[in-house]
Amino acid sequence: MNGKRVVIGARPPPSPQAEAWVRTGDGADVEKADLYTARLTLDVTPALRARIKVAAFTQGITVAELLRALLERSFPESTP
Repeated sequence: MNGKRVVIGARPPPSPQAEAWVRTGDGADVEKADLYTARLTLDVTPALRARIKVAAFTQGITVAELLRALLERSFPESTP
C-alpha cells in the first residue's frame, strides 16, 4: 500500500420508501412462499432427474413448477 487513506462519506439517512420496497420485493416471491410452504423430498434415479430437468428447461419453467403442475393434475383438489 502507498499509505494513502481513502475517506468514506457518512452513511445516508435511511429512506422509509426504500426500506418498504426491499421488504416487499416484487410480490411474486411472497405469493409463492404463502402458497408453497411444505417441502417434499423424493428419491429418483439420476437418469429420471436428468429427464425431468430437460423437460422443464424445454418448457421454459423450473423443475418445481413442472412437478407442481404434474402433481396438481394427478391429485386435483376435490370440490364439494
